[in-house]
Amino acid sequence: MKKRLTVAQATIEFLKNQYVERDGVEQPFFAGCFGIFGHGNVAGLGQALQEHPDFRYYQCRNEQSMVHTAVAYAKVKNRLSAFVCTTSIGPGATNMLTGAALATINRLPVLLLPGDIFATREPAPVLQQLESAQTQDISVNDCFKPVSKYWDRINRPEQLIFALPEVMRVLTSPAETGTVTLSMPQDVQTHAYDFPAALFEKRVWHIPRARPDRNALEKAAEWIRAAKKPVIVAGGGAIYSAASEILDAFATKTGIPVGETFAGKGATPYNAPYNIGGLGATGTKYAIDVANEADLVVGIGTRYSDFTTASKSIFKNPGVRFININVNEFDSYKHNALALTGDAKVTLEELQALLGSHEVEADYRKRIAEINKAWDDEVTEIYATGNGSNPPIDQAVVIGTLNSFMNPEDIMINASGSAPGDLHKLWRATHPKNFHLEYGYSTMGYEIAAGLGAKMAAPEREIYVICGDGGYLMNNNEIVTAIQEGIRFTIVLINNNGFASIGGLSESIGSERFGTKYLYREETSGQLSGDILPVDLAKNAESLGAVVIKATDAASLQKGLEEARKQNRVTVVYIETHLHRTVKGYHAWWEVPVAEVSQSASVQKAFETYKENKKQQRIFL
Repeated sequence: MKKRLTVAQATIEFLKNQYVERDGVEQPFFAGCFGIFGHGNVAGLGQALQEHPDFRYYQCRNEQSMVHTAVAYAKVKNRLSAFVCTTSIGPGATNMLTGAALATINRLPVLLLPGDIFATREPAPVLQQLESAQTQDISVNDCFKPVSKYWDRINRPEQLIFALPEVMRVLTSPAETGTVTLSMPQDVQTHAYDFPAALFEKRVWHIPRARPDRNALEKAAEWIRAAKKPVIVAGGGAIYSAASEILDAFATKTGIPVGETFAGKGATPYNAPYNIGGLGATGTKYAIDVANEADLVVGIGTRYSDFTTASKSIFKNPGVRFININVNEFDSYKHNALALTGDAKVTLEELQALLGSHEVEADYRKRIAEINKAWDDEVTEIYATGNGSNPPIDQAVVIGTLNSFMNPEDIMINASGSAPGDLHKLWRATHPKNFHLEYGYSTMGYEIAAGLGAKMAAPEREIYVICGDGGYLMNNNEIVTAIQEGIRFTIVLINNNGFASIGGLSESIGSERFGTKYLYREETSGQLSGDILPVDLAKNAESLGAVVIKATDAASLQKGLEEARKQNRVTVVYIETHLHRTVKGYHAWWEVPVAEVSQSASVQKAFETYKENKKQQRIFL
């Protein structure tokens, strides 16, 4: 049997009938489509979406942020549900590039359907077309190739029959998921074809739980039994595979301490006696000590970014070995590891069975429990003593006030600025979704769009977005979308009149915060060193439709959060913080190159420090 549809109609008809199943639980894969229409998709995908109200369309304000919204949704859903994003050709399409890179780097599924130039080439060059003297088989959509896990262009209707199953194969693959880009020439979108009816039947994609090689598992168990000071590095894969319960049981039984990456924080409760908190360049001082001494590192669902490994300087034990549990073979072999290529949940279950009654030595277990309590006591002190009553207050006080105010099931979102480092150290995560950090790409402007996506994914939970002034100015558009959709969440807008994170980094390399403050340019010096700019971010948020509550200290912030919880739409709690006072870093390093030659004494000094730190760096072969 055949079904005569346009390419755009066939695409939507196919997508709405795709389901996924893991562990016997079945659900539709796509939650709908975010889109902004133009001449590249209004007559094709726009018309198709109009005919399919059961495949809900959401009107967004910015192409980049709608991808961020889709990514946050997929993150909360553990990659078992996703969104489609469609745009016109040209700038509408390329505005999605940042979001596409973010999704692929973070291994989160999103389907992009950017409009494209005419396949016939008859009216070329069309509006917004990139011309090339070397080939006519190119458009700006080719820019998506390096940031997509699968990329295709539909130049003929029948190609869709073979492209769409590949789209789903990649999106639902635990190992290969990320951005999938299906470029759709604007003329081809409107072309009709007699598609086989079987293409549109309900299809359920089973999400497998791959198991590692048995011999490798047995060898891993031997290594763990032999280790005196093992440590687990919990990454995002531990959460996406829903391995938190077995990880808790595994660590409780064996006594092996668990350090957390940004993506993995919350994989185990902050107050579990084996939890040593954030690990890496922005980690706790105790977690860094444990990593320095570790003779065995068990990575679970981590890709070992430079923040996690402190630029390959944190694992100092000369005899350190690595076991990597990862569904992605590429990651499981990193650091010359014993690779357990498989799903985190089932791999831990099988590894625990092999280990039987094995536990670390009692003294090591006792020390780790003491570390957990000592760091929690220090967090309490930092939250309480950070200039909470003398504006502008410390950022740590804002974080502590919010952390204490939130219910255990709530979700906190952040991505950029100085807050991620403070949060990695301080945040007391209560469940696997409580701590929502996008730090694979650390994208300024992710936060507010992500608040929308997270609330769509978990409408029963309160969502709190921590957003700095820099990130807010880069991307606040989806406040309007949230107002339109009646979706409420709370934004804690922190203003310190500058780029605090990069300012601190600039200072550390001797560049004295050059170009990182929001200041007027002085006529005499020609430098950006005048008075603070009179920008009112609170009024701006109010103009977009948000309820705005101003706070100045911990007490008024607490009151503002209480008021925000009562509102029926997006609420911004605005507070100013001190630009320079952030939580100190500990004895871990993050490599940022320093100029070898400079007239500045501070840069010269920073370069000498850099050379010393480079000596700590190791290559694991």
